[in-house]
Amino acid sequence: MQALRTILSILGVLIVLMGLVWIGQGSGYFPYPASSFMINQSPWMLRGALTAVAGIILIVVALRALR
Repeated sequence: MQALRTILSILGVLIVLMGLVWIGQGSGYFPYPASSFMINQSPWMLRGALTAVAGIILIVVALRALR
């Protein structure tokens, strides 16, 4: 059970980081790579926020429910 909690926590952190990158690209604060179709596109800010929230939920579930 401990291994599953660790794996889900790491996966949750990676999902949160991915969401933050999407928010940064959608807002134009993280314009890398320069040819990305996501730069300055506001829908990617919303998608990034939802993705980050999903990652946080996964972390909370992993740490609480799998004790």
